[in-house]
Amino acid sequence: MAFMLPDLPYSYESLEPHIDARTMEIHHKNHHGTYVKNLNAAIEGYPEMEGMEIEHMLMDLKKIPEKIRTAVRNNGGGHFNHTLFWSLMHPGKGGEPSGKFAESMHEHFHSFDDFKASFKKAALGRFGSGWVWLAMNKKHKMSIISTPNQDSPLMDKNHRIIMGLDVWEHAYYLKYQFKRADYVDAWWHVVDWEEVARRYDWFMEHSGVSEIRPRQPRAA
Repeated sequence: MAFMLPDLPYSYESLEPHIDARTMEIHHKNHHGTYVKNLNAAIEGYPEMEGMEIEHMLMDLKKIPEKIRTAVRNNGGGHFNHTLFWSLMHPGKGGEPSGKFAESMHEHFHSFDDFKASFKKAALGRFGSGWVWLAMNKKHKMSIISTPNQDSPLMDKNHRIIMGLDVWEHAYYLKYQFKRADYVDAWWHVVDWEEVARRYDWFMEHSGVSEIRPRQPRAA
């Protein structure tokens, strides 16, 4: 069984003008596609890993054979992170969150504008390639976390991922060049706050669960 590149829930041009179609196509087909290809190549010949979900691999990397651990961390992380990233965006979304998630955000960050400012600061402060996340620990305390490369809070069993932003240059350079700040500002216009709130609600109701993504598509 092999991991598959998931289809996007929208067309490449759907996030225009905030994220351009060419970037989306290259990002999805080439970058995410390469992570999937390299992950499958890494686990080939390891029958004990057959059927393992990517979430379980990343949450317990010490159990991955040392010879392929780095490849799984980098490429498996890239596969998981991007699959989640695509689901957090949708055309016609943006705006502001509402409901219990918004209330909790205000408790932790005082206001939506303060949250966005702190999130942006973390995104701009990530030197080189990586991600910025809104995460929640087992005690339901929210925090903004920045990770390098394709690492994520999933690799820390104490944290659950509420949302995340890709700040690798390939995510924005065709349209925004070196202006990462402009990319971050534009991204708020496509965030699917309903999906973000769904993740928050799930974690609040299922405290022992570390991830809620559905099983990743696989091909025979």
